[in-house]
Amino acid sequence: MTPVLRTERLEFIPYRPEDEDAFVALLRNAEVCRWMGQELVPEPQIRTLFRAILSDVYPQSLFDVWGLWADGAYAGHAEVKKTGNVDGHELVAALVPEFWGRGLGTEVVRGLVRYAADELGLKEVYGLVGAENTPSLAMCRRLGFRHLRDSVDEDGTVAKVVVLSTADVR
Repeated sequence: MTPVLRTERLEFIPYRPEDEDAFVALLRNAEVCRWMGQELVPEPQIRTLFRAILSDVYPQSLFDVWGLWADGAYAGHAEVKKTGNVDGHELVAALVPEFWGRGLGTEVVRGLVRYAADELGLKEVYGLVGAENTPSLAMCRRLGFRHLRDSVDEDGTVAKVVVLSTADVR
Protein backbone atom coordinates (compact mmCIF):
# COMPACT_ATOMS: atom_id res chain seq x y z
CA MET A 1 0.00 0.00 0.00
CA THR A 2 1.32 3.44 -0.94
CA PRO A 3 2.27 5.26 2.28
CA VAL A 4 2.07 8.95 3.11
CA LEU A 5 5.54 10.55 2.88
CA ARG A 6 6.75 13.88 4.18
CA THR A 7 9.67 16.11 3.30
CA GLU A 8 10.48 19.52 4.71
CA ARG A 9 7.78 21.36 2.73
CA LEU A 10 5.75 18.64 1.02
CA GLU A 11 3.33 15.88 1.83
CA PHE A 12 3.11 12.94 -0.57
CA ILE A 13 -0.46 11.67 -0.16
CA PRO A 14 -2.04 8.81 -2.10
CA TYR A 15 -4.74 10.24 -4.32
CA ARG A 16 -8.32 10.48 -3.07
CA PRO A 17 -11.43 10.81 -5.26
CA GLU A 18 -11.68 14.53 -4.44
CA ASP A 19 -8.22 15.11 -6.00
CA GLU A 20 -9.39 14.30 -9.52
CA ASP A 21 -9.86 17.87 -10.75
CA ALA A 22 -6.41 18.94 -9.51
CA PHE A 23 -4.80 15.93 -11.24
CA VAL A 24 -6.66 16.69 -14.47
CA ALA A 25 -5.66 20.37 -14.35
CA LEU A 26 -1.99 19.41 -13.93
CA LEU A 27 -1.99 17.01 -16.87
CA ARG A 28 -4.03 19.39 -19.05
CA ASN A 29 -1.47 22.17 -18.59
CA ALA A 30 0.42 22.61 -21.87
CA GLU A 31 3.65 23.75 -20.15
CA VAL A 32 3.65 20.74 -17.82
CA CYS A 33 3.03 18.35 -20.73
CA ARG A 34 5.78 19.98 -22.77
CA TRP A 35 8.35 19.46 -20.03
CA MET A 36 7.12 15.94 -19.35
CA GLY A 37 7.61 15.16 -23.02
CA GLN A 38 4.04 14.21 -23.65
CA GLU A 39 1.22 15.46 -25.79
CA LEU A 40 -1.78 17.23 -24.35
CA VAL A 41 -4.22 14.36 -23.76
CA PRO A 42 -8.00 14.92 -23.93
CA GLU A 43 -9.60 15.47 -20.53
CA PRO A 44 -11.76 12.30 -20.60
CA GLN A 45 -8.63 10.16 -21.00
CA ILE A 46 -6.97 11.86 -18.03
CA ARG A 47 -10.08 11.30 -15.92
CA THR A 48 -10.02 7.61 -16.93
CA LEU A 49 -6.34 7.44 -15.94
CA PHE A 50 -7.06 9.03 -12.56
CA ARG A 51 -9.90 6.61 -11.87
CA ALA A 52 -7.62 3.71 -12.81
CA ILE A 53 -5.17 4.86 -10.14
CA LEU A 54 -7.93 4.52 -7.55
CA SER A 55 -9.55 1.36 -8.92
CA ASP A 56 -6.53 -0.62 -10.14
CA VAL A 57 -3.14 0.81 -9.17
CA TYR A 58 -3.78 1.14 -5.43
CA PRO A 59 -5.89 -2.00 -4.86
CA GLN A 60 -3.44 -4.17 -6.81
CA SER A 61 -0.32 -2.39 -5.45
CA LEU A 62 0.93 -1.96 -9.03
CA PHE A 63 3.23 0.97 -8.15
CA ASP A 64 3.43 3.95 -5.83
CA VAL A 65 1.78 7.20 -6.89
CA TRP A 66 1.05 10.34 -4.91
CA GLY A 67 -0.44 13.77 -5.08
CA LEU A 68 2.00 16.36 -3.76
CA TRP A 69 0.73 18.95 -1.30
CA ALA A 70 2.36 22.13 0.01
CA ASP A 71 0.59 24.03 2.79
CA GLY A 72 -2.70 22.34 1.86
CA ALA A 73 -2.47 23.23 -1.85
CA TYR A 74 -2.06 20.68 -4.63
CA ALA A 75 1.53 21.10 -5.84
CA GLY A 76 1.98 18.17 -8.21
CA HIS A 77 2.32 14.47 -8.86
CA ALA A 78 4.95 11.81 -8.11
CA GLU A 79 5.50 8.11 -8.87
CA VAL A 80 8.01 5.31 -8.39
CA LYS A 81 7.36 2.50 -10.85
CA LYS A 82 8.85 -0.13 -13.09
CA THR A 83 8.53 0.89 -16.73
CA GLY A 84 9.58 -0.30 -20.13
CA ASN A 85 11.86 2.73 -20.46
CA VAL A 86 14.56 1.30 -18.18
CA ASP A 87 15.61 -1.95 -16.56
CA GLY A 88 14.53 -0.86 -13.09
CA HIS A 89 12.35 1.72 -11.39
CA GLU A 90 11.67 5.15 -12.81
CA LEU A 91 10.94 8.25 -10.78
CA VAL A 92 8.23 10.50 -12.19
CA ALA A 93 7.52 13.99 -10.86
CA ALA A 94 5.55 16.95 -12.15
CA LEU A 95 4.86 20.19 -10.35
CA VAL A 96 2.08 22.70 -10.87
CA PRO A 97 3.78 25.71 -12.58
CA GLU A 98 2.98 28.01 -9.65
CA PHE A 99 5.39 25.87 -7.59
CA TRP A 100 8.29 25.94 -10.08
CA GLY A 101 11.54 27.67 -9.17
CA ARG A 102 11.29 27.06 -5.41
CA GLY A 103 13.53 24.00 -5.11
CA LEU A 104 10.54 21.71 -4.67
CA GLY A 105 11.55 19.50 -7.61
CA THR A 106 14.78 18.67 -5.80
CA GLU A 107 12.83 18.00 -2.62
CA VAL A 108 10.42 15.68 -4.45
CA VAL A 109 13.21 13.68 -6.07
CA ARG A 110 15.15 13.38 -2.80
CA GLY A 111 12.00 12.13 -1.08
CA LEU A 112 11.36 9.59 -3.84
CA VAL A 113 14.97 8.38 -3.76
CA ARG A 114 14.87 7.93 0.02
CA TYR A 115 11.63 5.98 -0.28
CA ALA A 116 13.02 3.84 -3.12
CA ALA A 117 16.11 3.00 -1.06
CA ASP A 118 14.64 2.62 2.41
CA GLU A 119 11.25 1.05 1.65
CA LEU A 120 11.72 -0.67 -1.70
CA GLY A 121 15.36 -1.64 -1.23
CA LEU A 122 16.38 -0.23 -4.61
CA LYS A 123 20.07 0.34 -5.29
CA GLU A 124 19.46 2.67 -8.23
CA VAL A 125 16.67 4.68 -9.79
CA TYR A 126 16.13 6.16 -13.21
CA GLY A 127 14.64 9.26 -14.70
CA LEU A 128 13.54 10.19 -18.20
CA VAL A 129 14.03 13.92 -18.81
CA GLY A 130 13.31 15.84 -22.00
CA ALA A 131 16.55 16.95 -23.65
CA GLU A 132 15.25 20.54 -23.74
CA ASN A 133 14.23 20.56 -20.08
CA THR A 134 17.40 22.28 -18.91
CA PRO A 135 16.13 23.11 -15.37
CA SER A 136 15.31 19.46 -14.64
CA LEU A 137 18.53 18.22 -16.21
CA ALA A 138 20.51 20.69 -14.08
CA MET A 139 18.68 19.45 -10.98
CA CYS A 140 19.49 15.85 -11.92
CA ARG A 141 23.18 16.73 -12.28
CA ARG A 142 23.19 18.47 -8.87
CA LEU A 143 21.66 15.36 -7.29
CA GLY A 144 24.27 13.10 -8.88
CA PHE A 145 22.30 11.47 -11.69
CA ARG A 146 24.47 10.44 -14.61
CA HIS A 147 23.46 10.29 -18.24
CA LEU A 148 22.96 6.72 -19.38
CA ARG A 149 21.66 7.15 -22.93
CA ASP A 150 19.34 9.15 -25.14
CA SER A 151 15.88 7.88 -25.97
CA VAL A 152 14.41 9.06 -29.26
CA ASP A 153 10.63 8.95 -29.61
CA GLU A 154 8.83 8.18 -32.87
CA ASP A 155 8.30 11.92 -33.43
CA GLY A 156 12.03 12.61 -33.04
CA THR A 157 11.74 14.02 -29.51
CA VAL A 158 14.84 13.25 -27.46
CA ALA A 159 14.82 12.41 -23.76
CA LYS A 160 17.81 11.80 -21.54
CA VAL A 161 17.74 8.55 -19.57
CA VAL A 162 19.55 9.24 -16.29
CA VAL A 163 20.46 6.94 -13.42
CA LEU A 164 21.33 7.49 -9.76
CA SER A 165 22.71 5.20 -7.10
CA THR A 166 20.33 5.56 -4.15
CA ALA A 167 23.34 5.58 -1.81
CA ASP A 168 24.29 8.97 -3.33
CA VAL A 169 21.23 10.86 -2.00
CA ARG A 170 20.34 10.85 1.66
